[in-house]
Amino acid sequence: MNFISKNLEDTQKFAGDFISNLSQKPDSATVVGLYGNLGAGKTTLTQSVARVLGISETVTSPTFVIEKIYELTDKKFTHLIHIDAYRLEKSEELLHLGWQDIISDPHNLILIEWPERVADIMPEHIKISLKTLENETSREIEVVF
Repeated sequence: MNFISKNLEDTQKFAGDFISNLSQKPDSATVVGLYGNLGAGKTTLTQSVARVLGISETVTSPTFVIEKIYELTDKKFTHLIHIDAYRLEKSEELLHLGWQDIISDPHNLILIEWPERVADIMPEHIKISLKTLENETSREIEVVF
């Protein structure tokens, strides 16, 4: 599935459609890998998903803290977990944050930026690739389930 986002409102619409069509897995977390170059819009997409899920606090990239966990109410998921693997040297660093427990809980929705940095421990996941188009505000968003 491909989507062209020309602005933040388009990205918000995409996030709403994506979440409304997302189903909770019965025996593990729902993991979404966000792929794309620096500035491609991974964090912006995460902010849009968070807004759709009712998170009112400011969502920023967890580049230095690696992981942020947001509690959700009245949703199919109880936690949105935002991970940025950009600064990780090796996958074991993510394991020290309780990765195995996080991915085994079906109530977790995990969005992970730079999943290719921890490819050896990534479970089966939804892949969202973001690519900047000719102007700085347009993005191509490709989803592979």
